[in-house]
Amino acid sequence: MNWSKISYLLTTAVLLGSLCSCSIQQRVKRADKKFAIGEYYEAGRLYKNCYGQIPAKKERSLKAKVAFQQGECYRILNNPRAENMYRQAVKYKYADTDDIVYLRLAQAQQYQGKYKDAEKNYRLYLERHGDSYVAQAGVYACEHAAEWKKQKSKYKVTLAKDFAAKRASADCCPAFIGENADALMFTSNRKVSRRGEKKGLDRPSSVTGQAVFSLFTTRKDANGRWQEIVPVQSIFEGEQEEEKEAANDSTDTGNKAGKTEVGACCFTADGKTMYFTYSRPVNGQDLGAKIFRSDRTGGEWGEPKEVKLFADSSITVGHPAISAKGDTIYFVSDAPGGYGGKDIWMAENIDDQWTAPVNLGPQINTSNDEMYPVIRKDGTLYFSSTGHPGFGGLDIFRAIPTGKDTMIALADTLEPQKMKIVVVENMGMPFNSSADDFGVTFEGDKQNGFFSSNRGQKKGDDKIYRFVLPEIILSVEGKVTDNNGEPLAGGVLRMVGNDGTNQKLQIRKDGTYRLKLQPNVKYIMLAASRGYLNQKQTLETGDAAESKVYTQDFSLAPVSKPITMNNVLYEFGKWELTESSSGELLGLVKMMQDNPYITIELGAHTDMVGDSVSNRTLSEKRAQACVDFLIKHGIDKERLTPVGYGESKPKAADKGLHDKHQFIPIDQVLDEEFILTLTPEQQEICNQINRRTEFRVLKTTYKLY
Repeated sequence: MNWSKISYLLTTAVLLGSLCSCSIQQRVKRADKKFAIGEYYEAGRLYKNCYGQIPAKKERSLKAKVAFQQGECYRILNNPRAENMYRQAVKYKYADTDDIVYLRLAQAQQYQGKYKDAEKNYRLYLERHGDSYVAQAGVYACEHAAEWKKQKSKYKVTLAKDFAAKRASADCCPAFIGENADALMFTSNRKVSRRGEKKGLDRPSSVTGQAVFSLFTTRKDANGRWQEIVPVQSIFEGEQEEEKEAANDSTDTGNKAGKTEVGACCFTADGKTMYFTYSRPVNGQDLGAKIFRSDRTGGEWGEPKEVKLFADSSITVGHPAISAKGDTIYFVSDAPGGYGGKDIWMAENIDDQWTAPVNLGPQINTSNDEMYPVIRKDGTLYFSSTGHPGFGGLDIFRAIPTGKDTMIALADTLEPQKMKIVVVENMGMPFNSSADDFGVTFEGDKQNGFFSSNRGQKKGDDKIYRFVLPEIILSVEGKVTDNNGEPLAGGVLRMVGNDGTNQKLQIRKDGTYRLKLQPNVKYIMLAASRGYLNQKQTLETGDAAESKVYTQDFSLAPVSKPITMNNVLYEFGKWELTESSSGELLGLVKMMQDNPYITIELGAHTDMVGDSVSNRTLSEKRAQACVDFLIKHGIDKERLTPVGYGESKPKAADKGLHDKHQFIPIDQVLDEEFILTLTPEQQEICNQINRRTEFRVLKTTYKLY
């Protein structure tokens, strides 16, 4: 055996392994540098190339680190492969170095809707970091996710196909241009076809791996439809030309000049001033984002000017939101003095100068990311967060001001500062999903608008979604008829509410009506028709969680005809009222209260059975019993006249009675002569009809003069 040769081969193998190891170490360092300057796509690509070449047994800690860093790149870029890389990092004991891997794995799992797995890893992280709000919020969210999904909000959410590009692209951060909401601007990396240029997407960004983003705009036509989507050409045109020339002059395709990216924008209420996020790499290096302002003159946006918020120009700022008055700006930054990740800050404009930025504090900000603020007229702040309890990824929240203040010690101060107390609420499903939901804009004062989400997108591309909060419509409808159910076409309905409502409506030909109502209002409704007594009804609406139609029918009694009260009954052969009579008589009480100028006769009738004198006496006592009931319930005695008719005035059949009993002709008087011609069963029906109590109007001018 040639031991010399074997020794040579072993030495060579060791040297090659050493060189390979040095090469991997250098490539990992290069990836680390890319990650440090925010070039996550490029860093992820380098980590991926290194990972498979690192021996697990000899370089376990390095393999664990590279797996974790690759997971970080994927997480930031919304790549679902983040979960697998965090799992690999856990497998190779990365937690021995930094147990944040459990938190990141939990977040990646929650992002994909794997709530049970996510909860397990959140709890592992909490074992060592029991005071972590983000982990506590994660556990809470995972425990309640199934319940929250059942409690969907009233919003209706659909993909806004109006803004979809023909080729694959990402669209996000829509913003209405002013309160009129007839024009919209959004961020997109869609390809803009220009003469002399090749088709396809621009060179991808080393930060995102996608084509760079620019602003695009569209406007509604006279019919309310969105017109052609066009790029915003007037801002940074000079710089874009410089970039083209630099790219054409470059011979090294790996080091082409970086391109300007323009991101999330917002507008003053009049739509004449725009604030937007701007980033322009210098010498291929991403130096972070800035906020710029541009004023519109005519139809063109003027030269942008940087909005200087921090004295340290190296601090990254973005995602601006401007108040309705234009005097307060909200924005996102990872500036020192925050709570970790990206925080939302604010600054005020005094005498054309922005005050020193103030962090919005722990009510809003967490150790994770809070981004994409939007401020509405009423002071409600909308923003997206990965730190507050949510469904996963970025969820949209709203912070509702309570009108009260409190003293809060901010992260960068020892002395407490006065802060407004807000209530932070998750917007719920279907507004939010387990994916990223962000960048909301509202159509003026309405609860309709657009937002961004990458839900259901395999490549993680953002799309614009439309949301609508269906109007809660409360209304009352019904029918106005006479006592026989015939519609009163000439009737009028008046409705008065304690909110100042005073409406008058003509009843339709078929007797029906419909009126719109408001929530939490007490209404009085009065139906009237010539020749009939008025009828009043009350209606009260409560808090309206959904649309509702109330039903209120009116049956008006004629002035010229007696009205039978079918449910006024007496004990057999006696004049005591039965308990079941109360409802009908209380209705009569109400009718007299609704018509305070009438007097009535209360007439009681018997059938032909028995002695006529006894029948008259019995009927008189029954009529008096009804009058006594009405007096007891507040009706003046002077308005009531009791009359006992006995059997002297048998009932004359009307159409309603004929429709109910076909054997009785219309206008037939149910006297003894007619009844004796009938069968015993029919005779009993007629006798029962004759045993009745009626009222009729005597005067309509009581105490009127």
